[in-house]
Amino acid sequence: MRNSLTILGAALALAFVPAAHAEVSAAQAAELGKSLTPLGAERAGNAAGTIPAWDGGLTKPPGAHTSGDHYADPFAADQPLLEITAANAAQHQDKLTPGQLALLNTYPTWKIKVYPTRRSAAFPQGHYDQTVANATKVKLADNGSSFSGTTGGIPFPIPQNGMEAIWNHLARYRGEAYAMNWSQAAVTRTGSYTPVRFEYEYDFHYGSLTKSDAEREPNKLFNFLQTVTAPARLAGQILLVHEFLDSRQAWTYNPGQRRVRLAPNVSYDNPGTAADGLRTNDDFIMFNGAIDRYDWKLVGKQEIYVPYNSYKLVGNQVKMADVLMAGHLNPEHARYELHRVWVVEATLKQGTSHIYHRRTFYIDEDSWMIVVADKYDSRGQLWRVSEQHNINFYDVPMQYPSLEVHHDLQSGRYIAMGLRNDEPRLYQQADRRSARFTPAGLRDLGTR
Repeated sequence: MRNSLTILGAALALAFVPAAHAEVSAAQAAELGKSLTPLGAERAGNAAGTIPAWDGGLTKPPGAHTSGDHYADPFAADQPLLEITAANAAQHQDKLTPGQLALLNTYPTWKIKVYPTRRSAAFPQGHYDQTVANATKVKLADNGSSFSGTTGGIPFPIPQNGMEAIWNHLARYRGEAYAMNWSQAAVTRTGSYTPVRFEYEYDFHYGSLTKSDAEREPNKLFNFLQTVTAPARLAGQILLVHEFLDSRQAWTYNPGQRRVRLAPNVSYDNPGTAADGLRTNDDFIMFNGAIDRYDWKLVGKQEIYVPYNSYKLVGNQVKMADVLMAGHLNPEHARYELHRVWVVEATLKQGTSHIYHRRTFYIDEDSWMIVVADKYDSRGQLWRVSEQHNINFYDVPMQYPSLEVHHDLQSGRYIAMGLRNDEPRLYQQADRRSARFTPAGLRDLGTR
């Protein structure tokens, strides 16, 4: 039996209306913060009792914590409820995606260790306030390629169609301004890899709770700088991106040429930086960028086992070498939980092009983060499977994507991005002046 989908029931059926142009009523919006969480998830647990009610999420450290340091695991005492392998996967297929089933059947050493569900997702009160205000006033614009009516918060907490749901993922809260170092590894069939180390600097405009209106650029989501710091043959390459609701501007600095150039190909299915062909540009953070090449369908909700609260996997108690194995991550360190997700199907529009003909996204209802993605080639065959392991930055608070993994079933390889296990700190706060995120600033950075 293929995965069964369940639509919201009873009073919460108001939250899912398949009509493409339906609008959210005042009565529906009034449920935010009541039967719905401030971000639009079902506050109640499930009938089976295997998903608890949301109680506000995780907003306090389990002990002493310094912002920027690695996060202690608040759920370290939890024990697995079950382990899913190829041998018993059929018993659990209604709570697995086709991609997850394929991984289990492809790699005998892979297993999914399921832990108690902890609805830890939490965000600042200002983000909640912005989101609740958005429910009846934000509208899609430019045939869905943008939206209007807000400068922050989840734009469509009660989504009416697939475009609104994917915009919630793209516009979710991810902090203010900070820098972090991490590595990616393109792992071969035999398990070998050469880490590529990056420094990322982020400056968020949309949804900022600290920027004044004067400091915030209209329609801008964020700026970011990506600098390759190792290995030596790649070190010094820098990418600057200005991400707007309806467009993207990008520039690169090449240390060999010592020149800044426009980078119009940093989008869609062009290869990601140093990714060895294992991911596209719009695979980053599971999906990013323009949504105009796909038709988007909001299928409904489903309960599935997804990566969640992955403190052990992404923390500094294990090393990067302990995390990476041939074929997949080390399953002993990964944590999965049963969560409700929105299922969104993206099908390539006629007359456009992309290496993925169809993509199915599974979006966590509590955070609007894509946690699993199944991707299909032009023949309709399952090709790649991606998972986003996440943790709660409980001192902010916010649910944050920590380690994303893109599996290529055809080549038997995968790429892991966001490896921070060997880093001394997780991130550092920074005062990122807008001048730093300009082509001139990029030139200055490259010539130091």
